[in-house]
Amino acid sequence: MKIELLYELFLKYPTISTDTRKISRNCLFFALKGPNFNGNTFAQQALDSGAAYAIIDEEEYLLNDRCILVEDVLKTLQLLGTHHRLQSKATIIALTGSNGKTTTKELINAVLSQKHKTIATRGNLNNHIGVPLTLLSIQEDTEMAIVEMGANHQKEIAFLSSMAQPDHGYITNFGKAHLEGFGSFEGVIRGKSELYDHLMTHGKHIFWNADDPIQVEKLQDHKLKTGFSTDNTRYECISFLGADPSVSLEVKGETLVTQLPGAYNFPNCAIAVLMGMHFGVPLSDIKKGIEGYHPENNRSQIIDKNGLRIMLDAYNANPSSMKAALEAFDQIPGAPKTVLLGDMFELGESAAKEHQIVSTMAEKMPFQDCFLVGTQFYDTDTSCKKFRSFESFQEYLNKNPIKKGSLLIKGSRGMALERVLDQL
Repeated sequence: MKIELLYELFLKYPTISTDTRKISRNCLFFALKGPNFNGNTFAQQALDSGAAYAIIDEEEYLLNDRCILVEDVLKTLQLLGTHHRLQSKATIIALTGSNGKTTTKELINAVLSQKHKTIATRGNLNNHIGVPLTLLSIQEDTEMAIVEMGANHQKEIAFLSSMAQPDHGYITNFGKAHLEGFGSFEGVIRGKSELYDHLMTHGKHIFWNADDPIQVEKLQDHKLKTGFSTDNTRYECISFLGADPSVSLEVKGETLVTQLPGAYNFPNCAIAVLMGMHFGVPLSDIKKGIEGYHPENNRSQIIDKNGLRIMLDAYNANPSSMKAALEAFDQIPGAPKTVLLGDMFELGESAAKEHQIVSTMAEKMPFQDCFLVGTQFYDTDTSCKKFRSFESFQEYLNKNPIKKGSLLIKGSRGMALERVLDQL
C-alpha cells in the first residue's frame, strides 16, 4: 500500500499501537518484529482486541481485509511518521546529547507549554521506533513538538534527523556514553553532531551552549543560532546561582529556583529558559514552568526519607554523568555524605578503565561511605566498600543501615539501584 493511502487511513484512525497489551479501540496496529517476537503473529489478536486494522509484512498472516500487507512494517511506520510531519504545521525541535536529554526535554516542554500547544516524546521513546511514534502523535492543533533522539552508534542521529526533519535543534552535551557502539569519545562527538550537521546542511536554526568548547568549535561558521552563556555578553546571559541542593539561576534580574539537584542540571534549565524567550513565552511563565517541573522516573529526584536526604539519579549512568554527579554531590553543604554507585554499561573495552577512574575519584572525596555495586566496580582497586551483587549489598545494609545525612544513588538502568529505597 502506498504511504499516501495508508495516511488517509491514519487520519480516520489516528491512534497507533505496537503492543497487543495496550490496544485501544479503532487503533492501527503495526506488527513490528524484535529479537524475541514477531508482531505478525499477534495481528489477529490485535484485531480481536479492538484494532481497526493491522499492518503486517508476512503474507501468511493476511487473514482478512482488515490486515494490510506492506513490504516492511518498521519502514512503513517511519515513512508514515515523516509523511505526517510534512503535513503538519507544527514547529519541530530535535534534542540529543550524551546526558540529560529526557530531563531537558521535559523542562523545554514545561516552559513552551505555558504559551503554546505542545507535544513531546513520551518517556524515553527516542529511537528508530519512538521517533516516528512521536511524530504521529502530532495533532492538528499542535504548535510545537519536542522530539528526543537517542543513539548508540554512528549515523543513527543522522537517520532520525532525516525522519523528523527538525526546524530547530539542541545537543545537551558530549560525554562518555555508549562507548561500545561509538568506539571512542571522538566517535560520540561525531555521532551526536549529526544533528547539527543536518540542521546546518538544511539551513535550520540551532540552539547552543556557548560555554561548551565543543559546540563553540562545531558552530563557529553557522549563522542561524541562539546561545546562552554564564558570562559571555555576546549571548543571552543566564547566571548559575548555585545548587543547595536544588539548582537556582538568574535571568534578566529574575531568580528561578528549580526542584533539580546538581550543578550539571543548570545547562538543562538554561536552555529551556532560552527557548522560552526565543518563542515568546513571558519570563513570568518561564519561571512558572521551570519551578513547577517535578523530576520523576529515578531521574534527578530529591527524596527525604527517614532522616536521609536522597539524591536519586539511577535511571542511567556513564563516566561523564558519574563524574558530574559526584562533583555536584561533593559541593552541596552538609554532612555526613554517602554515595551508592552501580556499574556503568555499554562501555566496551573501556569498561575496566572507566570504572577504575570513577572509583578512584569517589574514594578521594570526603564522603563518610562509598558503596560500589556490580561486577565491574567489584574488580576495581579501591578502598571503597565493594559488592559483587545488589543482593550482597542488601545483606550488608540490613546490618549496617544508613541513618542520617545525604545519600547519592547513581547507576546504569540495568542495576536498578532504586530498589534500595525500600530498605532505607
